[in-house]
Amino acid sequence: MKKLTLLLTIAFLCMVVAMPTHPVLKKTAQTGLQFLKVDVGARPAAMGGAFMMVGNDASAMFYNPAGIAAMRSTSDIFVSRTEWIVDIKYNAAAFVQNFGNWGNVGISLITSDYGEIIGTRVADTEKGFIETGDVDVGAYAVGLAYARQMTDKFTLGGHIKYAHQHLGENLFPDGETVKNKVTGLAYDFGTIFYPGFRSFRVGMSIRNFSPQFKYQETAFELPLTFTLGFGMDIFDFVPSLQESQSLVLAVDAVHPRDYTERIHIGGEYWYMDMIALRAGYKYNYDEEGLSAGVGIKYAVEGGFGIKIDYSYSDLGVFDAVNRISIGASF
Repeated sequence: MKKLTLLLTIAFLCMVVAMPTHPVLKKTAQTGLQFLKVDVGARPAAMGGAFMMVGNDASAMFYNPAGIAAMRSTSDIFVSRTEWIVDIKYNAAAFVQNFGNWGNVGISLITSDYGEIIGTRVADTEKGFIETGDVDVGAYAVGLAYARQMTDKFTLGGHIKYAHQHLGENLFPDGETVKNKVTGLAYDFGTIFYPGFRSFRVGMSIRNFSPQFKYQETAFELPLTFTLGFGMDIFDFVPSLQESQSLVLAVDAVHPRDYTERIHIGGEYWYMDMIALRAGYKYNYDEEGLSAGVGIKYAVEGGFGIKIDYSYSDLGVFDAVNRISIGASF
């Protein structure tokens, strides 16, 4: 176990050190189904996406499916709404059931609403085109996840997703129309390892592993992403505060298929396990950067609890992005 901890730590540090400090050629426009990359939860978004080692409820399966094994309740429900840029909206939902020694099983859903898009066609008119009505566009992904704590130090999880996207139709000169749509399977894998030093944990995840998708003649990859991360409660070193407060620091080193390496840094402060303050930063993004948010958790009799989270993310030249998530555990 000590050797595994050392190897994971060295790998993480090497990835961080390898982050470019000067401009390099960026890999862009190499993947499709970009909605699979967007932060869909207010809690992880507020922490700058540094959620791989922090997630411990149904929302964890969107970042590291191993995290759902850390769920402390029998069942957990998560729903979220993201007001993205240019009137795009993302909705997400997840449910996890704890089956004891058999592990935890979850289901997930993401839907994309791209707003109103008016179609046009070249025509011999004053404007040079005519409108053809609204273009039917949309996307969704449904998934099934499983995670289990293999030992008191090691947790393993997986998430299989059925992804679909449709982008209207193509009209050919002979009058034939062909629908632009793709469907297929994608896979997520994740681990969490506790080496035994207080609450420190380290792990990795692979998201959106899949074969190529294809629109008619053009094939493309999904946004495959490798992530190494660690997390720890800083108040482990202040025992007098541990009973009523916690301050988790998380760092994720991200290697995406369609960009250069990135770093996500986030913090989450809890008071009496009822009120949370969060902040984070994404390094090496064109527009995304600082984020912040708050959370409220309220427990009632019978083990039923309600969670409400909000996040604000600065997107540079675009309007800021707001997210609201609601959860329940029982």
